[in-house]
Amino acid sequence: MLVPRGSWLFPTCVLCTYGFFANLRPSEPFLTPYLLGPDKNLSERQVFNEIYPVWTYSYLVLLFPVFLATDYLCYKPVIIVQALSLIITWFMLLYAQGTLAVQFLEFFYGMSTATEVAYYSYIYSMVDPDMYQKVTSYCRTATLTGFTVGSVTGQVLVSVANWSLFSLNIISLISVSVAFAASWFLPMPMKSLFFHQNLNGRDKMSADLEKDCSNNGGLAQAAALEEIEAQIPLNNEKHKADTQYSKAKSLALNNVLRTLWKDFLHCYSSRTLLCWSVWWALSTCGYFQVINYSQGLWEKVAPSSHSDIYNGSVEAVSTLLGAVTVFVIGYIKISWSTWGELLLALFSLVIAITVYIMDIIGNIWVCYAMYVLFRTIYVILITIATFQIAANLNMECYALVFGVNTFIALALQTLMTVIVVDASGLGLDIFTQFKIYAGYFAIISFIFLVSGLFHVVKNCQRKRGTPESVET
Repeated sequence: MLVPRGSWLFPTCVLCTYGFFANLRPSEPFLTPYLLGPDKNLSERQVFNEIYPVWTYSYLVLLFPVFLATDYLCYKPVIIVQALSLIITWFMLLYAQGTLAVQFLEFFYGMSTATEVAYYSYIYSMVDPDMYQKVTSYCRTATLTGFTVGSVTGQVLVSVANWSLFSLNIISLISVSVAFAASWFLPMPMKSLFFHQNLNGRDKMSADLEKDCSNNGGLAQAAALEEIEAQIPLNNEKHKADTQYSKAKSLALNNVLRTLWKDFLHCYSSRTLLCWSVWWALSTCGYFQVINYSQGLWEKVAPSSHSDIYNGSVEAVSTLLGAVTVFVIGYIKISWSTWGELLLALFSLVIAITVYIMDIIGNIWVCYAMYVLFRTIYVILITIATFQIAANLNMECYALVFGVNTFIALALQTLMTVIVVDASGLGLDIFTQFKIYAGYFAIISFIFLVSGLFHVVKNCQRKRGTPESVET
């Protein structure tokens, strides 16, 4: 299904519908109590040290292949795969039993997470650049709204209607199935960022030429494939044409990889971009760990078998508060180039304190409050980092930087998981883990404090030296 380039409303509405239902999962805030409860009857060590780490490993392994496949397949097929992975995940949550089966479940959940890149980049291939900001806000609002509605629904059904956690998983399965159905109505893009610059069916495929990110130009359309195809006689044998076409595709892939490498070197030569990217990668690693194992900490502080749980409410409040603060931050004027690193150091220290308080205070309400504060601060900082990185980059380079930063974060998270969490490593208990996570954010704070002070002092010296050099 193809639509004209100027038509943005229909694909945006379909994508938002997909994003809403794909994230409307009432059972997700209650995943840990469900796995530890009578439905699965797994032990804490099995869940925390053997099952949850699989998500990290699968996410890391699949990220780069999915990044290339998303562009090569033009987004829609990968979005369908994401929806199918979610269906498999929640179907297995309902009926899979045993550690090995749930580990496979985590693998498919990792696949659904890795394929999120298709959801967030699809719309850019369907609309004109002047619509990017608007459609991005729509799509992100849809996912946040879906997650919030799902969390509130789950909390209400558990606390008020006394529904079982098994029933919440049924609702989640229905919701992701609706998303799977919606994904088939997405129009097929007419171009992609790297492999296909102007698609018209399968017979027209473009390669890319080398470029610098600083030129603010997209990957130029090359004639490599067309030249090869033009040299094929019309009466030539079919297998020769297929051979030439395969060579053309190989050439296109080589050009894409070469261009990505040159873009990588050019982009990260900027100190400002490197600074924000380092914070992005380091903090996202810690953020993933805290988010993944926070339910386990809550379960230890206030076991669901002995007390009411409000995980859904906490997730909903933290999501809404994060969305509000992100909106407000757009109106705050600060010289991020001068004070950005020091502010990153300050707020990273606050994050470290919140994680430490979550760990040492045996009160579930304090844990909830610190979790909300933790997520809110991280959302604010990652939004600022996104603004700073995207400010002087075109869309192609932003996709590259985002992918590299996420990959580094996952590589660090995998290393931390292997050492700290995995049963084959130290296999530490949940309280010791959170002490390590708090110390990790404190180290991040120290790194950016030193770097920020050095940067501020250097700027002050440069400003003092400028008049003297002029007079001379």
